[in-house]
Amino acid sequence: MAFRNLTPIRENVDTQIMPYAPQTEFRERAQRIGFEEKTPVVVRFPGGIRCSAQLQVISVTGGLLCLQRPVQPGAVGKLMFLSNKGCIAGEAQMLTPVAWDRQPFKFTTLLEQDHYRLQTIIKRQLSTNHRKGEERRSDNSDIERLRPW
Repeated sequence: MAFRNLTPIRENVDTQIMPYAPQTEFRERAQRIGFEEKTPVVVRFPGGIRCSAQLQVISVTGGLLCLQRPVQPGAVGKLMFLSNKGCIAGEAQMLTPVAWDRQPFKFTTLLEQDHYRLQTIIKRQLSTNHRKGEERRSDNSDIERLRPW
């Protein structure tokens, strides 16, 4: 005990653990679709502020909006748009803009029925795109097979 200026080491000391973000299990990236036709979107923010946009890309986790000017990143509002399956509405948080007129968002809350509608739309669009891709590939294979060189 020659080093009396050092604090003694005590056993069974309860140390505080620093908080951390909980680990989430690995998930595959959500499937996305883009609409061929213009799909208008309305975002209502607290305080009565309203923003109109067009939907560029959508998934069950979020999407990309085409805006006249970007919204403050982190702002949370109610996002609504019409689809062929009905109205889809959910709470969304605006993310950092990727261009002056393009801003991504993520859904913070989406009711089960809206989630189901959105998932159905995405699956239907993806299967349609897959069929069109298969048709194009089969057309090209015939051309390649019949080429003289």
